[in-house]
Amino acid sequence: QVQLVESGGGLVQAGGSLRLSCAASGRALSGYLMGWFRQAPGKEREFVGAIRRSGDRYYADSVKGRFTISRDNAKNTVYLQMNTLKPEDTAVYCCAASFKSYAYTPASFGSWGQGTQVTVSS
Repeated sequence: QVQLVESGGGLVQAGGSLRLSCAASGRALSGYLMGWFRQAPGKEREFVGAIRRSGDRYYADSVKGRFTISRDNAKNTVYLQMNTLKPEDTAVYCCAASFKSYAYTPASFGSWGQGTQVTVSS
């Protein structure tokens, strides 16, 4: 089982940037499909994007062109670079690991971090 810990959240003004980190222990991240999800108060958990074992990435339409996922195998860490942030990006962001090769539903991911809060002010 891989353990995941997110960091890097905070308060930022609209138009600003943040980079979230997801550090793993117990297993190598390179062996998983790694996803990012977010959940705003009163809303369901939403898929943000994912990076496949091959390094291919895919994103939700709401963040495409603004968010970028990357992976550093040496540090066993996955990142979510968020640019041009909007107030509607405010949520708790979680990373998750899956054995699948492609997935975007929370049920497809078996290991989760505790999440980090991102708040974007207008």
